[in-house]
Amino acid sequence: MEHPDRNKEEPDLHDHAGAHPDAAQGRGWHSQFPERQQIDTAQLPVDIDGADDNAADAPPPAHVQWRYVALVAAGGAAGTGLRQGLSLLFPPPGEEGVPFIIAGINIFGAFVLGFLLQSLLSRGDDTGRRRALRLFGGTGVLGGFTTYSALATDTALLLHHHPAGAVGYALGTVLLGAAASFAGIAAGTARNRKENQ
Repeated sequence: MEHPDRNKEEPDLHDHAGAHPDAAQGRGWHSQFPERQQIDTAQLPVDIDGADDNAADAPPPAHVQWRYVALVAAGGAAGTGLRQGLSLLFPPPGEEGVPFIIAGINIFGAFVLGFLLQSLLSRGDDTGRRRALRLFGGTGVLGGFTTYSALATDTALLLHHHPAGAVGYALGTVLLGAAASFAGIAAGTARNRKENQ
């Protein structure tokens, strides 16, 4: 006995004419979403680390230029060394003590980074000396100076002895760091406004 569906004609999966009611009337996928047919590349965000990638004479992005990579590496080494030196000079009081120096480093670094980036932004495009200073001082020095890995490690260690203190230490550092960043941006804005008067 034959299966009842065996004699039915198999649909042509490549025949899209009857696949959807809109297809017969010319209202396919592209007509329903006309904005997906063409993209105006002029409206896309600009990569601040490189010029137009389609231009033949465009320089390569900053992250693949050795001079910028060297600036970040040198700044990172300096910032990390400075943080380690301060951590050795001002160790936490005992194994169960709160490492206030790490919190201070992160909060101070957040303020300086906000100040630096706002100051550079108000002076013009991210090119030349401004880009070099941003990468060396911001990404390099301050990126190495501040440390959220140490914050996480210290918080985990404090949880074993002082759970409430660990939560306060972590939240306090993050919240004060955010406030310090905004304060740095405000200070950079005020300084630039004063210079332009």
